[in-house]
Amino acid sequence: MYHAELARGRLWETLERIDEELAEGVRAKGCRECGGRLDRGDYPRKPRGALAEFGRLHARRLSFCCAVEGCRRRATPPSVRFMGRRVYLGAVFVSLVAMLESGVTPWRAARLRAAYGVGVRTLDRWRGWWRETFPRTRFWEAARARFAAPPIALEELPRSLLSRFGGEVASRLVACLSFLSPLTTGPAVSARTAMVG
Repeated sequence: MYHAELARGRLWETLERIDEELAEGVRAKGCRECGGRLDRGDYPRKPRGALAEFGRLHARRLSFCCAVEGCRRRATPPSVRFMGRRVYLGAVFVSLVAMLESGVTPWRAARLRAAYGVGVRTLDRWRGWWRETFPRTRFWEAARARFAAPPIALEELPRSLLSRFGGEVASRLVACLSFLSPLTTGPAVSARTAMVG
């Protein structure tokens, strides 16, 4: 079911619109160092995982730079499209692991490699991040109380997290990515659990 959503342009357009809204909120606040005006200073990105027809929506990561000479501090807003420095898009990172709850079989691995270019080692690393690293992040330590009754099954992440958001598949995925967006800027992740891969 997540595979079908990843093939729909509406999902990618929604995520782009949310990123624009998050960026506008950061821009409106101004520089957190000096209060100066923030100018657009987007990063070029070449993310993996998007179908070719949606690639244009992910060619840049929204970011800003302070316009005050001598400050020039960068302000990169949270994102629902990108999971920090990961090269795969956030929707792919979350939904593919959720689809692989019962493990990575050769047949599943071949299908995912053909559709998204994701190899078995990458999928295993992602599953490990969800099961071992994510639960130790400062972000999750602070946020897990929202899901206390009943608690999230850590061994079933991210599927168990996705299931806590209401609506259709696309709505759950968007809500989950919005929830995870603080992880995409860096400060919400402790040094011991930095996101790589």
